[in-house]
Amino acid sequence: YIRGYLEETYGKESLTVDGLKVTTTLDWKLQEVAEKAAAEQAAKNEKEWNASNTAIIALDPKTGQILAMVGSRNYLDTDIDGQFNVTTANRQPGSSFKPIVYARAFEKGFRLETVVFDVPTQFTPSCGPFSRESSASGCYAPDNYDGKFIGPVSLRSALGQSRNIPAVQLLYMVGLPDALQAAKQLGITTLDKSSDRYGLTLVLGGGETSLLEMTSVYGVFANDGVRVPPTGILKIEDLNGKVLEEYKPNPGEQVISANAARMVSSVLSDNIARTPLFGANSQLHFGDRPVAAKSGTTNDNKDAWLIGYSPDIAVGVWSGNNDNKPMKKGSSISIP
Repeated sequence: YIRGYLEETYGKESLTVDGLKVTTTLDWKLQEVAEKAAAEQAAKNEKEWNASNTAIIALDPKTGQILAMVGSRNYLDTDIDGQFNVTTANRQPGSSFKPIVYARAFEKGFRLETVVFDVPTQFTPSCGPFSRESSASGCYAPDNYDGKFIGPVSLRSALGQSRNIPAVQLLYMVGLPDALQAAKQLGITTLDKSSDRYGLTLVLGGGETSLLEMTSVYGVFANDGVRVPPTGILKIEDLNGKVLEEYKPNPGEQVISANAARMVSSVLSDNIARTPLFGANSQLHFGDRPVAAKSGTTNDNKDAWLIGYSPDIAVGVWSGNNDNKPMKKGSSISIP
């Protein structure tokens, strides 16, 4: 990742003849913990879930500094295409994208107590209000992960339980252009097509982005709505010791209101809101520790995400296969 930055900024010769001295932001102890976790969990997932790889990234939300980056479970493993950095690869984020839309809704005046309706819904008027078709013909009637519909539900409960129908309703009310603008403000650079290209599936992870960018987005929630762009470098010196660039504290930019960020954090750290679907003692229950977290799984079971944060650290985990082979169905494999 750093070599790519050096080559892009200073040219190819910077890697071979310029003798640059680079000090990165990596926290080596944390990096070792992350590498160990990725290797151990990916080995379990391969046996139990047909998911051969895991990637992990950790950021400091207040500084944007990358504290740990594990691009794959083993750089030298050719069987899983180990020399590939999944943290910067474009993948579908599944339901981990939902908080972006909720944050924009909160800025528009929606409240945690606002009620939406988790009922069978056909979002394409031309297909008829009671049609359950959802196909390439243009009809769209999504289901929830558990296959159930629970009726009137508050936004707190809808996001806590990751209900799909309320999320699509909310995107419809927020508006696709506004949601894409929110994603851009929060740091997503990959959703650069028109809103028609994504449609209402956007809120369920229908557009691609990277684990690095999504973890940085959650860092904005952790930092009361202030975005500090990710950085991996503290200092670069040339052969003679001249400083070419050096990290300087960045106050960041208030890209969403502090209140909207806190509302998202309130839900993602609310175990009671999650309980009806996940149970009171799920893997997402972190006890008394101030941790907010959201999982995400794509419909085709090719990507499983977990992004969590406290005020001091944001951590993103991806599990799956580099070659896009589907896993067994299960959204929890990135949580451990």
